[in-house]
Amino acid sequence: MLECMSYATVAGLRTYYETHGTGDPVLLLHGGLATADSWAPQIAALSEQYQVIVPERRGHGRTGDVDGRYTYRLMAADTIGFAETLGLASAHVVGWSDGALVGAYVALDRPDLVEKLVLIGQYLDPSGARPELASMLDDGDFGEFARPGYDRLSPDGPEHFDVVLAKILRMWREDPGPGLSALPGITAPTLVMQGDDDFVTVEHSAAVARALPEAQLAVVPGTSHGLPMEKPALVNQLLLDFLGGEHPTKLAPLTP
Repeated sequence: MLECMSYATVAGLRTYYETHGTGDPVLLLHGGLATADSWAPQIAALSEQYQVIVPERRGHGRTGDVDGRYTYRLMAADTIGFAETLGLASAHVVGWSDGALVGAYVALDRPDLVEKLVLIGQYLDPSGARPELASMLDDGDFGEFARPGYDRLSPDGPEHFDVVLAKILRMWREDPGPGLSALPGITAPTLVMQGDDDFVTVEHSAAVARALPEAQLAVVPGTSHGLPMEKPALVNQLLLDFLGGEHPTKLAPLTP
């Protein structure tokens, strides 16, 4: 059930967010060129047990843009400021695509804010991207899928979409992410999840899970980068199992 559609002022930016349900807070961080609406299947399931909070980052959805380039660390700072503005002492953080990189930086920069972390469908350094992704980004029509939604929701108006798209494409090309060497600094228990036909290689996600101090790996069969929408029931069950607390004792573990 939708509890609240509201705005919070974060670093001078009027930031749109939604709150659903009650319980321990879960922050859902959407992908690049996406909005809070992309999380609809997860909001419906998670809000039965948690308070689900879904902000829209600068230049996305109903949150306006500001001058300056985008970086993942800047967006993580926005997210930290958002959590502080809402008075959250800590929360589970679930990031999809760009939101996963933002969530990783939040966990690195403010470990006290992150109870558990979920990283969905995102490489944490460029070596983890599948080769086909580069040609997709070079396609002159890439991003057009997001234009109608932007035109409908953005307070900056349809004419600003190309500005936002250019800033996002630059971030994707030039911001490498934290890299595997930084991941031991993430102390929160982490679930690394991807589709078996995702933008990121399974080998990279496995390496991310190995580099983290406490992590699990899930590869969702028959899905692409859109796995939370393509197989929502399975993704939701994985999220609920992971966030829910205790996990069964491994019978034949190969790692500690």
